[in-house]
Amino acid sequence: MTFPVKARPYRVERMPNALRVAIVAAALIGSEKAVCAQSLPLIRDTEIETLLSDYARPVFRAAGLGTGRVTVRIVRNEAFNAFVLDGANVFMHTGTLMQAKTPNEVIGVIAHEAGHIAGGHMAALRARIAKDQTRALLTQIIGIGAMVAGGVAGGDGGRDAMQGGQAVMQGGNEVIMRGLLAERRSQESAADQAGLNYLSATKQSGQGMLETFERFQQQEYVSDQYKDPFVRSHPVATDRLSRLRDIVSKSPYVNQTDPPELQLRHDLMKAKLSGYLERPGTVFNRYPPTDMSLPGRYARAIAKFFKGGEGALEASLVDIEGLIRENPSNPYFHEMKADVLMRSGRNAAAIAPLRQALKLAPDSSLMRVQLATALQSEDRPAAIDESVALLRKSLIDDQNARAFRMLANAYYKQGKGPEADAMTAQAYFQEGNLKQAQIFAKRAQTRLREGSPEWLKNDDIINYRPQT
Repeated sequence: MTFPVKARPYRVERMPNALRVAIVAAALIGSEKAVCAQSLPLIRDTEIETLLSDYARPVFRAAGLGTGRVTVRIVRNEAFNAFVLDGANVFMHTGTLMQAKTPNEVIGVIAHEAGHIAGGHMAALRARIAKDQTRALLTQIIGIGAMVAGGVAGGDGGRDAMQGGQAVMQGGNEVIMRGLLAERRSQESAADQAGLNYLSATKQSGQGMLETFERFQQQEYVSDQYKDPFVRSHPVATDRLSRLRDIVSKSPYVNQTDPPELQLRHDLMKAKLSGYLERPGTVFNRYPPTDMSLPGRYARAIAKFFKGGEGALEASLVDIEGLIRENPSNPYFHEMKADVLMRSGRNAAAIAPLRQALKLAPDSSLMRVQLATALQSEDRPAAIDESVALLRKSLIDDQNARAFRMLANAYYKQGKGPEADAMTAQAYFQEGNLKQAQIFAKRAQTRLREGSPEWLKNDDIINYRPQT
């Protein structure tokens, strides 16, 4: 794993629940992506990101979105949900990944969100909102944000958000709001149709998408006859499901199932999320000792470490070593061994399994950062030099705050103060802290060679002005 040793395994940027609706609304009117990234509780993991990329790649290609243009990002949230805020990212809740029984269910969700991106729905909604920038309309937009979030998530939280959104709207311009909601419903229907087309083009079943929306319907406790169909962020569930069932049933791929190897990777992902995100007692109930499947053993190996107490590390390592012996070519078992070692303060011992993990997964930027972190603990010039090389290579493909901070730390150890300040500025910028980013950028720029790549990047930060 490639996360701070003292933290939980996933890097989490928390935000108060009360602000999440405002972030959704702000995104619709063009707030900066950095702000959204800072506010959402995003997590990172090579194994899960690689699997989601494999799920999404053929769908994105069928949608005309190319390769590498859109990224599936993971949000730590127990609700079954996914959403888009721009044309470059699909945000997927961990609740979706853990509740989905098959890859096809997740792929169906990705296909639906790809329909939103390919259809330019967020841009169209922003353009419509931009026609009236009054304070009153902005307040109403925040209400829509609540209803969009609630309408997709369902459950008690969904109902609360929907009710909150409706309350905000009560004093607003009903004509404008009904028009916006009608457009949103139209977009949802279009995304359904487009998503099913992408699944058909990739010879996959739409059954997973259908099952997803059937799950949403089960979460709606209020009868349709008591709801105003014009005050909805999504089409009426019964009508929507009827259309989906008709289209899915007519597809020649309706009975297509996921390959066994893909199902195994899906189950391993769920086991990993359970082991890292749920309490150990919950994990042991979900994966009891009688479950000798690979996912079951994977989850318990993680949970044994987080259970804590005397012998926790040793018990976890025994299970992990067993997984590695039976599956020596699985890079993520080696990575997990390194992760628990680093969390126990044994960074030097983690170097060898991380080297093996990176050998098996040479394109993993996150593993490079983790190996660089372990190497820096040795505090040897050669180890620091190797750390710098690993971090610089990782940042080519994946610019993230942790890599910038580790590179800054390495530069400080090498006596390269200006370069270290420049990397710290980049880290703060990635985190959305523009004030601190500009402080470090200004400090670095006076000592950097004018016109050099580092100088130019710092100059961009210094002169950066958020859109309003």
